[in-house]
Amino acid sequence: MGTPISGEFDDWDRPFTEEELQEIDAAFQSATKRRNDSEDVAAAGEESRRKSRRRLPESLFVYHQQNEASNSSLLSPCSRNRSRCSYSYPSSNQAKLVMQYPEMSFEGQVIYSRTIKEVEKSAVELLNFVEEKKRKEGNVALGFDIEWKPSFRRGVPPGKAAVMQICGDKGNCYVLHIIHSGIPQTLQSLLEDPTVVKVGVCIANDGYKVRQDHNVSVKALEDLSELANKKLDDPKKWSLASLTEKLLAKQLPKPSNIRLGNWEANVLSRDQLHYAATDAFVSWHLYQALKSLPEIVDNKE
Repeated sequence: MGTPISGEFDDWDRPFTEEELQEIDAAFQSATKRRNDSEDVAAAGEESRRKSRRRLPESLFVYHQQNEASNSSLLSPCSRNRSRCSYSYPSSNQAKLVMQYPEMSFEGQVIYSRTIKEVEKSAVELLNFVEEKKRKEGNVALGFDIEWKPSFRRGVPPGKAAVMQICGDKGNCYVLHIIHSGIPQTLQSLLEDPTVVKVGVCIANDGYKVRQDHNVSVKALEDLSELANKKLDDPKKWSLASLTEKLLAKQLPKPSNIRLGNWEANVLSRDQLHYAATDAFVSWHLYQALKSLPEIVDNKE
């Protein structure tokens, strides 16, 4: 059993006297008054601060027109609509820079022949050019290409080889309209000469078509795509346009309305002549560029 606490706490449970109750009431009233006075001072200070604040600039408010017939307006705080604040970043394709090369174009003289007599004359000029080149350089390469009328109907084969273009330098390019003239003997001799290299992309297909359509075998064909894969450390199936960009840093225009146009027309248009001449010239030019490059050395054991 615990020991009872004695001393100053012995009368803790006696009732308060009247005098003590009055003192407690006076102390409570005094404390309440001090709290009310403090709250009044705080409220007055807040009101003073509110009145002393600067007015917000009008740029932070938006004017809303209620309707066209009413002149009343409403000011409301401006809120940024995040759904409208969209930021778009370029995709990888959009961000990729596309190099725009200048166009490749033949600037020399285009010699157009369409009758047997005209084509024969052009072939004689070409033979003389070849013989002169052989005497000076020992070998000759000619840019070679053909065009024909395509077919867009099922079951209808494409037209015969209609145009043959041959180029051996920057000065002259011969465009021969063989659909009208055929291939005369002098031109056939040039095409079948194994000492005169004919160069182009997928040129074996052109040689095959000439043989099928005109019964002439074009000899000494060299494919520029195959030659490029021996010279460039980037093997692929090259087109004439891609090789032009790679080696010459120029673009080769291939407009469909010309490339797929009517090459059997009675007379070729100026655009057709320029297109045909440029292709043959570019083939010759690319061959010169590739020939000057060393072949890739395979270091693999």
